[in-house]
Amino acid sequence: MKYKKIKQQFRLVGMKNYGAFADFDTEVPKAAQQFIAKAADFKHLVGTEIAVFESKKGEQHLNGQYYVGLIVDEAPNDVPDGMDVIELNEEYVTARGSINQIGSLHNGLVKWAAEQGFRRNPEAYIVETYHPVGNGDEEVEVYLPVYT
Repeated sequence: MKYKKIKQQFRLVGMKNYGAFADFDTEVPKAAQQFIAKAADFKHLVGTEIAVFESKKGEQHLNGQYYVGLIVDEAPNDVPDGMDVIELNEEYVTARGSINQIGSLHNGLVKWAAEQGFRRNPEAYIVETYHPVGNGDEEVEVYLPVYT
């Protein structure tokens, strides 16, 4: 796995959701499907799929918010009802791999970041971008926010 630290800016149009961190692995894909179906009615909403997640701040922090959406170049003037424009600009450690190995990506990034002396930024969103690679397969790029 190739890990790196970068400064990255994201602009997205997305729908806000809440749920149990333990259920994110099933709830986020469902919410993303609902978002994509709704976004299909708005021809200007095209781009890479993205999800941003509130960081879990401890064992007692059981529920969190997340957004599912699409990366956009410019914030649209007419954001559909129930959607928000989010802009992020953070330092991240990042890696890309198969969606089927998303847990390993997250764990590897956490370990690598600690080995490099980077501290996680729990106040910033975790970001995942999704990239079709053919044959129905998909890759995910994971961005974990760190302090500079």
